[in-house]
Amino acid sequence: MKYKIQTSSLNLHYGSFHALKDVFIRIRPRMITAIIGPSGCGKSTLLRCFNRMNERTAGVQIRGHILLDGQDISQTGNDLTQLRKRVGMVFQRPNPFPLSVFDNVAYGLRVHAMKKGAAVGKAVEAALRATDLWDAMKDNLHRSALELSAEQQQRLCISRLVAVEPEVLLMDEPCSALDPIATEHVEELMRVLAEKYTIIIVTHNMQQAARVSQETGFMLLGELVEFGQTERVFTNPADKRTEDYVTGRYG
Repeated sequence: MKYKIQTSSLNLHYGSFHALKDVFIRIRPRMITAIIGPSGCGKSTLLRCFNRMNERTAGVQIRGHILLDGQDISQTGNDLTQLRKRVGMVFQRPNPFPLSVFDNVAYGLRVHAMKKGAAVGKAVEAALRATDLWDAMKDNLHRSALELSAEQQQRLCISRLVAVEPEVLLMDEPCSALDPIATEHVEELMRVLAEKYTIIIVTHNMQQAARVSQETGFMLLGELVEFGQTERVFTNPADKRTEDYVTGRYG
């Protein structure tokens, strides 16, 4: 089987703190993979390895290999701008730019010089349609993105990523700032997007992981304790630590 992302012997230190310990994981394409675990277990750190965002933090040391379509992205000299175009990220809280709805979605297209003229408008429309925002926004494209609801802002941020035609969407607690109804809407959007994109979601919400993902990894103290089919991880875990976590006896 061809995997979209693979790691081997992945270790990460923040100074003297060993945040990731010999992580080996294989992410399949065009599906949703969830990473769960208690706060501070390393799941967001692992997520940020996939587009090398951890390297922005002073004192970080990384060893091991991270493969994207079989190519090692952890090597020096790789084009980080191109990598982050291929592997986009959605954060815990929506982070639209203080620009119009249109300019938010068009931002990446312009940065990467992907589209010009009328083609930009067509790409913006396609990205907003992909996140089911077009009907609500088509007559308000010049409205400030900061005026939108939290759910609309998160959808807009996803539109901004989709516009540059990524391959992988990293989602770090994408629903943590949303109410239950908005969360349901974003989860449904994730299921639709997974038909085209590889999605990796970090979540504290085990019910969310069970609802949306096909495979799940459980992390504890920097170690990937268990990884496999979501239903099996939740109903028949192989490791006692996983069982304790998913049944509420730990974390």
